[in-house]
Amino acid sequence: MIGYFGLLCLLIVVSSSSLMVLSGGLKFVTGQHISKQPEFRFLQASVSLSYVSFLFSFASIASLAYAFAVDDFSLSYVSQNSNSLLDVPYKIAATWGGHEGSMLFWVVTLALWGAVIARKSFQSIALKHDTLWIMHLLVAIFSWFTFLASNPFEFNQILPLEGRDLNPMLQDIGLIIHPPMLYLGYVGFASVLALAVGCLLSNTLTDEWIKAARVYCLVAWGFLTVGIAIGSWWAYYELGWGGWWFWDPVENASLLPWLTSTALLHVLVVGSNQNQMRYWCYSLAFITYCLSILGTFIVRSGVLTSVHAFAIDPGKGFSLLGILTVIFVSAFTLLIARAESVDSTNVKGMLSKNFLVVVCANLFVLAMVVVLFGTFYPMVYEMIGLGNISVGAPYFNLLFAPLAVLALFMSGFAPLLQWESTTQLKPTNLKRALLLLLSCSLILAGIVIFVYSKFEDVAGAELKLWPLITTFVAIFVLLSHFYGLVTARFNLRKLWVSIAHVGVAVAAFGISMNSYYSYELTRKLGPNSSMEFGRYQVSYLKTELLIANNYTSEQAHILIGAGENGVTSRLALPEKRHYQVRVMNMTEPSMSAFWNGDVYITLGEKVDATHYAVRMQFKAFVRWIWAGAALVVLAVLGLLWQALQRHRIIEIRNKAKRRTLDSHVVGSKKVANHD
Repeated sequence: MIGYFGLLCLLIVVSSSSLMVLSGGLKFVTGQHISKQPEFRFLQASVSLSYVSFLFSFASIASLAYAFAVDDFSLSYVSQNSNSLLDVPYKIAATWGGHEGSMLFWVVTLALWGAVIARKSFQSIALKHDTLWIMHLLVAIFSWFTFLASNPFEFNQILPLEGRDLNPMLQDIGLIIHPPMLYLGYVGFASVLALAVGCLLSNTLTDEWIKAARVYCLVAWGFLTVGIAIGSWWAYYELGWGGWWFWDPVENASLLPWLTSTALLHVLVVGSNQNQMRYWCYSLAFITYCLSILGTFIVRSGVLTSVHAFAIDPGKGFSLLGILTVIFVSAFTLLIARAESVDSTNVKGMLSKNFLVVVCANLFVLAMVVVLFGTFYPMVYEMIGLGNISVGAPYFNLLFAPLAVLALFMSGFAPLLQWESTTQLKPTNLKRALLLLLSCSLILAGIVIFVYSKFEDVAGAELKLWPLITTFVAIFVLLSHFYGLVTARFNLRKLWVSIAHVGVAVAAFGISMNSYYSYELTRKLGPNSSMEFGRYQVSYLKTELLIANNYTSEQAHILIGAGENGVTSRLALPEKRHYQVRVMNMTEPSMSAFWNGDVYITLGEKVDATHYAVRMQFKAFVRWIWAGAALVVLAVLGLLWQALQRHRIIEIRNKAKRRTLDSHVVGSKKVANHD
């Protein structure tokens, strides 16, 4: 019964969104426009149906989650991805753990963003109407795709007594948090695309879409950043490889829209404040959402091999590729058709933030092209019959890393420059400040790398060029933003932007140090055995057998001593698990955190009755990566809080003006009546 209810709710979403698309399309074809007074009723209907689409799509996915919670194995999707022994939180998370449920979650998220736009007040009624029409169109496209090709409410012909269980790799809190954050980011860029296309569809192009898009883009970018950060942390501790990024195709798929959305976030600032880079605003809005769809294509098409891929039906994947192509071609065709109406001036001064944004936007787009080419080149190479080829980490490290460091270095100039419309810093003062900051950064970077290489000389650490360069750039970003906050008038927005840039610098420092100062060792260990590992004393204490609901486990107790005579110690508990239903073995590593990295221990195969092949890795400064990401997220929350406060102040002022105007009108009427 719950499956029929969920399917009914999905059908209502399909019908309501399709109806609004047909009605709106007819109005566009007949040449009628929303600015006419009778059309205001159509806008009200569009707003109401936006809420309807969200409520019924949410009811649909809630019914699917309930089916998981009560073990309704009559639904094929539930029986394929759950089991009665599975913990309830993982049952709920399994709702979006497979292809069909994730597509339904995509529809829900689209409808949610549509409802957010519907609730927002616009000065231009035409812009709101056209934007909502585009959102209804996207909801209709993906709800039809979910209903016809990826329906999670299909019933089993034979009722199974038990489910197949969720993939053990997905039985983690990462599944509860990571996909929703990622999807809220992916789909959030649909709102930016809808605003851009809605503006181009309007008779008169307005700047209002850019101001609204800045907030929506920031929210979506924040969700995507959180999703990527949690995903990298999940891969780090769950897969047992000790890595947080492998240039896997699906990892790259999330990086692609992050790169272009970062560029978009900055050009929207220039577009709204300086009336420049308008074509960049439109183009990046289109490209970013199309790259989000491309990510779903990679996961579901089966054309690329990935540990993340969970659907290998080429028909479903290439249907998404067709949707992507239609959106991409249609959006850019519309932009070309309305190009003459786009009001955009050129960036003139090189010693300005405007020009800096142009440079950084180009670097981000170039980095995106590098990642896109490296991800899809093997597939194209094979499809045209030239054989098999692999593009791995050496390619990405060689081409992507310099672009990333250069873009970070450019961001260090931001506090030293002004916008074109404001007073420029005198070249002599700029040179003096720049020389001081660069000199201090280089000296401090040299000291950091030299001292750390001596500190870890027992593990073979040496002076390395790339850590020195990255540390120099990271310190330069930190010092320049501190200098900008101290020397300029304090501005809360500047503080949050500085924290975001510093967060990226901290993450870059962690990445570089992790890449060059990590080391590992594999040894045979068992109870009452010990060994030295770098600066640490490792002692294997015992092995304990554990029994959980749906797996059994062998857990090692390993003591890690550090410092003088092992004064500082950590107890590591790595495991080898066996899942009975899926008949799979999983490794659960342990991570012992120290200020400069993690001692990461993984149990390998059993050598004899009591001893294991134990793999020990030291992952230098790995947590600094997520500390930097946390600073970025903090900055996003601060900027959004500030935007909310500013919006409330504007609303209060507008209400006060309306009350004043009403009082004047009432007073005028009284005088007229008296006369």
